Formats: sequence, structure tokens, C-alpha cells
Amino acid sequence: MSIPMDRKIALIGGGGVRAPLVIFGVDEATQALGAAEMVLYDPDQERLAVMVELGKAIVAKSGGSLRLHAATSAEQAIEGAHFVLNSIRVGGIAGRAADERAAIEQGYPGQETTGPAGVAMALRTVPAALEQARLVERLSPDAWLVNFTNPAGLITQAVTSHTRVKMVGICDTPTELFHNIAKALGEPLSDVQCDYVGLNHLGWVRGVRVRGQDVMDKLLGSDELLRQLYLAPLFDFNMIRSLRLIPTEYLFFYYERRRALHNQLQQGGSRGAEIQQLNQVLIDTLKSRLMADDGDGAVAAYAAYLNQRSGSYMKLEAEGGSAFDPDVSLQVDPFRTATGYHRIAIDVMSALTGAKPATIVVNTRNRGAIPDLPDDDIVETAAHISLNSIVPEPIAPLPDEVRGLVHAVKAYERAAIDAALANVRLTARKALLIHPAIGEWSPSEALLHNMFGAIDADGECLCHGPMHGHLHG
Repeated sequence: MSIPMDRKIALIGGGGVRAPLVIFGVDEATQALGAAEMVLYDPDQERLAVMVELGKAIVAKSGGSLRLHAATSAEQAIEGAHFVLNSIRVGGIAGRAADERAAIEQGYPGQETTGPAGVAMALRTVPAALEQARLVERLSPDAWLVNFTNPAGLITQAVTSHTRVKMVGICDTPTELFHNIAKALGEPLSDVQCDYVGLNHLGWVRGVRVRGQDVMDKLLGSDELLRQLYLAPLFDFNMIRSLRLIPTEYLFFYYERRRALHNQLQQGGSRGAEIQQLNQVLIDTLKSRLMADDGDGAVAAYAAYLNQRSGSYMKLEAEGGSAFDPDVSLQVDPFRTATGYHRIAIDVMSALTGAKPATIVVNTRNRGAIPDLPDDDIVETAAHISLNSIVPEPIAPLPDEVRGLVHAVKAYERAAIDAALANVRLTARKALLIHPAIGEWSPSEALLHNMFGAIDADGECLCHGPMHGHLHG
């Protein structure tokens, strides 16, 4: 099959700190993607300029051919694109830090995609994501919209329910767990099959086979193996054994809420606040090195940032640690790791071009894959991806141990989408009530007030306060 080599790829939210990783991935996969140019857009044009220049340094260092451009509008970036990647954060990282702080002050763990801060993120992001999806519908109706934007499952649900755009939601959390399982077992990933079920940031591995042989008992029976599945000590091993399910890391904010909150209070902050500090240092450093025409130095500083950020992941919530603790950084090449933000995107897009069909866990319409859920629900599940096609693989019903939680989170997602579209306080409070990591009515008023500012007595104006802002993360 011959793939055109003049395709344009757009990235909305190109001022975000993950953009250079995606640029590296696209440049490395230009043949499979048929990509000639990549156009980035962000309302923060100063940040965008820094990331485009860093991207050019990354392409040059790799000896690649990808052409990079900054767009002055989302329309300019989207028009004529074959793929549109969406990675936005309405309100910027400062908004995340403020939302997490508001959650902690009200007695809930502060985490950007779950609990109160996750609700706030959804309320802010749904309108912006829909607006951009409608631009794709109008300007590039044949394009695939590849959604990185969190909360990824909920955003994919909103867009697929309210537009006709071709969309897939992606997250590297499941594949990261699969790699950790294979590494713990001492087996190549290609020989390890993981039976995965759930929603975005709410998923479990319920079976593991090596070359067709069931090894779940071996894995569950060993503290040493289970210890290797997470970067930080998240779950009691007896809990995992009682469930006979291996949870992804975000279940920590459901199964260990008190511990997460205790460690955040003890440490005096949240992950978002630390990332805000890391990002500011990074941007200042990049500006300085790029202005000095030191592209290699800028790339090295960016790699060090990624290693510090990745190495400290979940340390604060699980242990009361910090991204600024000594020896926390990973010692790897973050561009060429086997997993990560950019790898899953490139694998999905390379499959959709027909160059490299594959079975990948993505966020897509259920279409009967999980018999417990409606066909139009967005689920996170293994799907066979080939030329312009995503077909989820049928799996067994949800385990009893998690069925109620999954249904509750889907009900919350529907309520949050309704609240974001209707812009009504009462509906937003209902979403907070339904969310199984919140589940209380009385605190919902104070939570909304703290995360969105003053709200008019008639219940309107959820868009006030920090709801609008920069789209990068």
C-alpha cells in the first residue's frame, strides 16, 4: 500500500510541555504517517514559539525531515490536516494547581482528573473541546481527531455524542502497566497478553498470559512481582489479591483516598503545584538556551525535565515525597522509551493510516465490547485498529468487584457533560454528588465556589473565574 507523503498533522495545545515529545514521535514516524509537516497552535503564542523552536532542535538533532510551523489560529492549524491532535488544558497548569488546592481544602485528595478537581477540569474543558471538534468537522471533515486532552474518556464521550467527527481517545496508562507487568515477569512484551477492562483512569488488568499460559496466580502470589508494577507503593498487595484485579494507578484516588489526602496535607501541596514550578523553570531555561542558539542544550534541559517529572510521578500522593527530592529523576532517554505519551499516539495514527495495523487499548465507542454498557458509551478497551477503522474486541462482562464503580463513573460523566453544556450550577452539583470519589451534597457548593469563583444566585455563570485561559498543560 502506498501512503501519501504530503500529509499535515495539527496539534492544538502546542504550547504544552508534552508537545516536543509528540513532535519527536511524528518526525520519527513520517513514513508510516505520510507526514510532511506539523502545525502547532496555542493561544499563548509566546509559549508556542518556544515549543516550536525546541521541536525544530529535536528534529535537527535526530536528522529528521519534518517541517514545523506555528499557527496564529486553531482554524489555520486544522484546515487541511489529516490528523488533529488535541492536548489542551483550559486555565493552564495554574488552574490545575488551584483546583487541586481547593479540593484539599475541602477534605478531598487533589488530583487533576479524579475527584473535585477532575470535575472542574471536565466542566472547563468540554466546551472548548467541542468548539475545536466542530472546527475539525467544518475544515477537515475526513481528519481523525486524536484526543490527549484529560479527562480523556469524558472528553471523548462529549465529542462523539455531540459531533460527527472521527475521534479516538488515547492514554498511556494501560500500556505502561502492561510493560511493567512484562518487565516484572522478565518476559518480552510481545509474549505477554493482558486482559484489560474499564474506563479511562479507571481500569484493571484481570488476566495475564505468557505465550498463552495463565500466569495471574504467579503474579498475584508474589510481593516481589507486585512491587515492580508501580513507580511508587500505591496499593496493599492483599487488596489486589482480594480483588484478583491489578488496578491502574489512578484507582489510588478511589481505593486510598485518605492516604492520598494525608500525604498531600503532610507535604503541603499537590502534584499540580510542583508541576507548575517545574514548568516555569523549564520555560525559563528553554528561552535562555534557544536565545543563545544552543539547541542541543535546550533538548538536554527538556530531557532532564521529563526524567524529573516522570521519576517523581505519584511519589507525593503515595509517600509524601516530592519532585524536588534528590535522586528522584529517571536515568533514561525519554524520547526513546518503549512507552509514553508520544508512543501511544504514533502507534494509533500509524495503524489508522494502514501502515502498521495493531491491537491497542484506546478510548472508543463500546459497540458491544463490554456487554454491561451501552454501545455508544466510551470505554477504554483493546481495539483492532487498521486503515480508518477502530473495532473494539469483545470481552467478558465487568467483574462484580468493579461493575458498580464503572457504572457510577459513567453516570457522573453524563452529568458532568450535561452541566458543562447547560452551564447550570445545580447540574454541576449533581455531577459532584454522583462522582463516587466525592458522593456528598453539602460540600459541592463550596467546591464550586472555590474552583470557579462567585456564582450568580440564579445558578448560571459556571464559566466565571478561571474557566477560561491558556490551552496548554
